[in-house]
Amino acid sequence: QVQLVESGGGLVQAGASLRLSCAASGRTFSSYAMGWFRQAPGKEREFVVAISRNNVSTYYADSVKGRFTISRDNAKNTVYLQMNSLKPEDTAVYYCAAAFILTTNPGAYSYWGQGTQVTVSS
Repeated sequence: QVQLVESGGGLVQAGASLRLSCAASGRTFSSYAMGWFRQAPGKEREFVVAISRNNVSTYYADSVKGRFTISRDNAKNTVYLQMNSLKPEDTAVYYCAAAFILTTNPGAYSYWGQGTQVTVSS
């Protein structure tokens, strides 16, 4: 079992940066690939970025490549999402999730956080 708690969301202007954190409980954090997903009002949840268990491999959605960076600290049981050059279309609830494999498929993620709101004004 893994419990995930996101933090760091907020209201910012376009062009600004935010850093989201996702703290995991339990001693098996390093056993999981970690992903970030987002859901905007009226839209389906979409993949943003994922990172492998050992911090070696990452997947990024095309919409965030070059602007967002995922990282993890297995000693702190935490995964981060650094978001730069934010755009109004990045506005959504952001969720972190844990999976046994590195994948963009939300169905493969077994554990989810409660989400943190990110709002980018124009």
